[in-house]
Amino acid sequence: MSPDEYCQDKAARSGSSFYYSFLFLPPPQRRAITALYAFCREVDDTVDEATDAGLARTKLDWWRTEVQRLYRGEPQHPVTRALEPAVAAFGIDERRLLEIIAGMQMDLDQSRYLDFAQLRLYCHRVAGVVGELSAAIFSPGRPGLEAYAGTLGIALQLTNIIRDVGEDARRGRVYLPIEDLQRFGVPAHQVLAAQRSEAFVALMRFQAERARAFYREAFAALPGQARREQRTGLIMAAIYAALLEEIEADGFQVLAQRTSLTPLRKLWIAWRTWQTARPPTIPAAG
Repeated sequence: MSPDEYCQDKAARSGSSFYYSFLFLPPPQRRAITALYAFCREVDDTVDEATDAGLARTKLDWWRTEVQRLYRGEPQHPVTRALEPAVAAFGIDERRLLEIIAGMQMDLDQSRYLDFAQLRLYCHRVAGVVGELSAAIFSPGRPGLEAYAGTLGIALQLTNIIRDVGEDARRGRVYLPIEDLQRFGVPAHQVLAAQRSEAFVALMRFQAERARAFYREAFAALPGQARREQRTGLIMAAIYAALLEEIEADGFQVLAQRTSLTPLRKLWIAWRTWQTARPPTIPAAG
């Protein structure tokens, strides 16, 4: 199996919505973004699948060393070997790859976030930075996309957090900021015990509106002339915005279930967004 095939298999088996957004890209960009996605999955799995935090830290240190080898022209892992051609072609820089690893390390170092400032840093590292790198792949050489791409990455990660509240709680993690839990009168132990209440639903409505605010901010920062180039990111935004609407329409049953869209619906949203190159409409607050 070639490095590109390894990354393609990693992306396809993940079942992620990201995979649907890659389908319409020209081959060089599709290979680059698939390799970047596979890198993120490998590092994330190092943490999520770990039963020994010490071993997970050792593996993350290995990945830091592997990133250094990549920029010396000596990558060993299939993912970094697949990434190597994209480094110069699409400006994938070492600092951002290391920042992604630092974000994954945060999952080993803490399971609570005091306030949104802390959570935003986490979201920036694990998703905002990925958005910036992705935008550079979609629009090579075009400046001025960092604000759009980084903000969109945070919006997508906030949507992930909403969807995965129950799943994360079963791992002992609560990404909802403590200041928000206190504001809405939802103790962390109720989240960990999957105890749904009216206060919890109100809390989740607040989280959903925060995510939508980031979507709106991202779309406002996207230059009109870059929309067609950035259609892959807009596909992701459209799929995740639809997922957020589905979660809310279902009454935020996120403690007991993981809401998802059908593959056919994802494909329809992807095709429609590719054709129109328009950001999804995000409902206004209230």
